[in-house]
Amino acid sequence: MIRDITIGQYYPADSLLHRLDPRVKLMAAACYIVSLFLFRNAAGLAAVTLGLAGMVWLSKVPFRYMVKGLRAILVILAISALFQLFLTPGETLVAFWKLKISREGLVNAAFMVVRLTYLVLGSSLLTLTTTPNQLTDGLEKALSPLGKIHVPVHEVTMMMSIALRFIPILMEETDKIMKAQLARGADFESGSLVKKAKSMLPLLVPLFVSAFRRANDLAMAMEARCYRGGEGRTKMKPLCYHQRDGLAYLAVAGYFAAVLFLRRDL
Repeated sequence: MIRDITIGQYYPADSLLHRLDPRVKLMAAACYIVSLFLFRNAAGLAAVTLGLAGMVWLSKVPFRYMVKGLRAILVILAISALFQLFLTPGETLVAFWKLKISREGLVNAAFMVVRLTYLVLGSSLLTLTTTPNQLTDGLEKALSPLGKIHVPVHEVTMMMSIALRFIPILMEETDKIMKAQLARGADFESGSLVKKAKSMLPLLVPLFVSAFRRANDLAMAMEARCYRGGEGRTKMKPLCYHQRDGLAYLAVAGYFAAVLFLRRDL
């Protein structure tokens, strides 16, 4: 389960998506996330599905590798679907005890599962095709106008980059600790919910200790190298737009316009 998390990991490949400017991919990801909550019918769903399928194909990332990340959110998907299924008023299809399943609830539950699934896949696609350094540079460049109102853009983007970089490291550390605890007889599966929560303490305590130790080591290393970010700092690989980036902007604008058009009741 721990190794199934794909958000924050980078998958090296020679694809068009990997070569795009990170600012283009950030804008495309934002438009894609917004579009997930705009469609209300089958036509809009088809447009979003085709857009995601096209991006997965262009990325050259194995679809089976991307789908692994969905296993970590199965519980969230199930809970969201159940809430939509039983708490949405409308035309009753099935009723038992005090619970009712309505036609509108069934439709909302299906759309909610699709939206959350596509959200994880799209977010994973951004990090799988963009290195943490590229994400940091892209975010800092895109948010640079906020520096005029004294927003610490560099510090914010640096924190986000470090967080993304530490996700796979912490997942690997969690996997090692869990295997060590299982070898010592720990049981993380059986028992009641309270017992399962208590059994997680031998896992969480060393994980937090390891995370704080890594953070302290990183802070000391940056301080020892006299690291100073922000204004006046140059880039070894400055971002530069190419023709493919302009075409990508046009493609994203066309996709978003299509979703907005299909959002209407035809």
